[in-house]
Amino acid sequence: MKKNQLLLLGFILIISACRTNEQSVDYDIQKTAIEANSMVVSAHPEATKVGVAILKKGGNAVDAAIAVQLALAVVYPNAGNLGGGGFMIFRDKSGLVKTLDYREKAPLTATHDMYLDSLGEVTDKSVAGHLAAGVPGTVAGLFAAHQHAKLDFKELIQPAIVLAERGFKLTQQQANGLNEKRPDFVKHNTTQPILVKENDWQKDDLLIQKDLAETLKRIRDNGQKGFYEGQTADLIIKEMAAGGGIMTLEDLKKYKAKWRKPVSFDYKKYKVHSMAPPSSGGVALAQLLGSIEPYPIADWGFQSPKTVHLMVEAERRTYADRAKHLGDADFYDVPTASITQKEYIKARMSDFDESQATKSNDIEGGEVPTESEETTHLSIVDANGNAVSITTTLNSSFGSKVVVSGAGFLLNNEMDDFSAKPGVPNIYGLIGAEANAVAPEKRMLSSMTPTIIEREGKLFMVVGTPGGSTIITSVFQTFVNVAEFGMTMSEAVQAKRFHHQWLPEKVFYEKNALSSSLDSLQKMGHTLEERDAIGRVDAILVLENGQLEGAADTRGDDHAAGF
Repeated sequence: MKKNQLLLLGFILIISACRTNEQSVDYDIQKTAIEANSMVVSAHPEATKVGVAILKKGGNAVDAAIAVQLALAVVYPNAGNLGGGGFMIFRDKSGLVKTLDYREKAPLTATHDMYLDSLGEVTDKSVAGHLAAGVPGTVAGLFAAHQHAKLDFKELIQPAIVLAERGFKLTQQQANGLNEKRPDFVKHNTTQPILVKENDWQKDDLLIQKDLAETLKRIRDNGQKGFYEGQTADLIIKEMAAGGGIMTLEDLKKYKAKWRKPVSFDYKKYKVHSMAPPSSGGVALAQLLGSIEPYPIADWGFQSPKTVHLMVEAERRTYADRAKHLGDADFYDVPTASITQKEYIKARMSDFDESQATKSNDIEGGEVPTESEETTHLSIVDANGNAVSITTTLNSSFGSKVVVSGAGFLLNNEMDDFSAKPGVPNIYGLIGAEANAVAPEKRMLSSMTPTIIEREGKLFMVVGTPGGSTIITSVFQTFVNVAEFGMTMSEAVQAKRFHHQWLPEKVFYEKNALSSSLDSLQKMGHTLEERDAIGRVDAILVLENGQLEGAADTRGDDHAAGF
């Protein structure tokens, strides 16, 4: 164990000695929990608390993940959801890895040019309002995942019901977010939702959501049909009719979550498992790590000019490929195997100049051989070594801003993740092509990158983050911080980040990031722009002694707890 870990552990042991009359100790030092056998890291303290309670009741990592997602639908309404979708990676204690796709779908009556005006220009109808919503996948995903759980679903959903009925106290960030979005809620809802308050929301205000509690009870009592059929489905379609949406009862009834083969690849002594399309995360992560693998970045140093330059150039080429080649593999022949081959990646980096930035206009997607950025992530490992990595979202903060009247939950605005028109960026500045065009029942391309990593055959890391287009680069940098620069999990998560996505032609960086490299990078020809926080990584690292270090990002209200 490293010196700084030993010092922190000693500090924790002193604190725990003062709490000997407690039955168990949840280590929570600067949002880091270490030396635990089980671990839950999520975007909200109440949701993390629910996950820990489920593990203590005898549930496994999947049980806890289901309960945490349901709790987040109550206590983290800007991204936790019933009306959105997501991706899950599950690795059981024997090493079996499975991935679950419960990404939203375009409605049956969606059309290729539905977001273009009479002149062929892109409108804002995919960004907010009823027409922006894809068919929700979260509830179907929860029930599909439940086959790997131990406890009855009714036990897993009950904590969320209690939180909705009794209410929970808002954090300062949440109060600020609700106040900021108040005009959008008023504009896009047919009836005033509970999220709108006459006066400003304040820290510690109680948010009680009675309609949402009743929706959760219908799911508890009727299973998946309690959402996709019956009263809840009727309320969704009534809301669609009131606001000009196109989702139908048939859309809801037909929705199915889908198990997919993971994108798995080697990076030095590590085996990385991530999501396949319609997530771009696994393919992009394979390309990024494959691009930097031949170079001695550990010797170059963390965020040295040479290291940052290499990583930016890898990101530039990877995002160009993302724009050209990636979409829903059920509708488009995505060349996943071809563009993750080492030979292809080597060819993409063949024009890399160690002293000079490449112009993005000179880079296109390669020729294939013959997710405000509001998403939420949770990472869980149980005492038996089962691991779950889940990223779930409404897309932008509070999704479409539409709350289903009488049902109490927000609908997503994931339709904006399609390419409304080739070459025109979405709200995250991402460019798309025909591979990601709108089509009925098609899943829109995502940047979500829930990831599980092994080292020499054993569980090593569970990681993921929200952040729209910055998700992929945040996961990339967090892993590299540990694997190449020897950081602890907490150090890797809290480290400042940077991001490049091919277009626009800019390296975005957090305040105080790249401080010693800015001049050198500018001289290389990079255009640099400071921006707000990049990502909110929640991650777990398996230490050499087999214990767990969980890290929750200080950029948000995220919380890690273990026992």
